[in-house]
Amino acid sequence: MTKVGIISVKVTTVNVDDRKPISEMIDEIWGSLYGDKGYISGPLERELVNKGVTLITGGKKHIPN
Repeated sequence: MTKVGIISVKVTTVNVDDRKPISEMIDEIWGSLYGDKGYISGPLERELVNKGVTLITGGKKHIPN
């Protein structure tokens, strides 16, 4: 059985784009990356695919007004 754990964490201020630290950490990431839909972008997805990393995001629920 393979054990899974957190390999890398980066904390940023609120005004930093969530995707920026991912690019800085790309060499430390392998397997899967869990994040929200804010991480989805064409260039980032291609970079992760090229590294063999699967991006897993949860779906956002639509909340009616």
